[in-house]
Amino acid sequence: MTSLKAVILTYNEAQHIGPCIESVRWTDGVVVLDSFSSDHTVDLARAAGAEVLQRPWENYAHNRNIALAEVKADWVLFVDADERATPELAAEARHTIASCTETGWWIPRYNFIFGHRMRATGWYPDHQMRLLRRGSAHYDPSRGVHELVILEGAAGYLTSHLIHLNYRTLAQFLAKQGRYLTYDVGVLLEAGADPKPHTPYTQAVRHAWWRFFALQGWRDTVWGLFLSATMGYYEMLKYRGVRRERQKARRIALSPKNPGGSA
Repeated sequence: MTSLKAVILTYNEAQHIGPCIESVRWTDGVVVLDSFSSDHTVDLARAAGAEVLQRPWENYAHNRNIALAEVKADWVLFVDADERATPELAAEARHTIASCTETGWWIPRYNFIFGHRMRATGWYPDHQMRLLRRGSAHYDPSRGVHELVILEGAAGYLTSHLIHLNYRTLAQFLAKQGRYLTYDVGVLLEAGADPKPHTPYTQAVRHAWWRFFALQGWRDTVWGLFLSATMGYYEMLKYRGVRRERQKARRIALSPKNPGGSA
């Protein structure tokens, strides 16, 4: 019989780990891959019946690849601690792995932001590649966040949902975007982006417009308007950061102390 285990990556997730494990008890086993939490995550996970492995945190891609290498099952379902698998997903996933030829499956997510279930604005359907056949999938190690799965075989789409208990407060939302900022600036720099003085502002307007109209943010009413504007502001910060780094590099190149610069 085809085996399936759920894997949850954790670091200080005591508030979420119990309900998360409960939502995936229908699998053949739950593995918590913990990065040496300092709260009660590990104790709570073991008390809930999960197998606990502890490995240092490097990034999402690296730690998910560890799970794919070490967890003993034909299939792995990755679930984050602040996510919950629905009963409908349980039934569909079981049926799918017993009969499919695909090696990876995209799962749609319901995102709850500030208590509102998002209907659009880029947060729905928010497909995540989370159901993977071991031995036929791994994560691109160069993508530490916004992970990319590389499959040997075809991918499919499930219709049942994960529930993502996303940002509860504005402070939490802004803090997480701030953590992404340095990474995203680096991605743009590596891609060769060299913004003009006006680019941060035009990108902010373009992105806010795209989320609210093209991605139908208006369906989320005041939440869609606010989040479209906030993500537009984030785009401005990204391109400001890229421009700042480009200007810094030019100043260094032109510095008299730099052998490669002008005298």
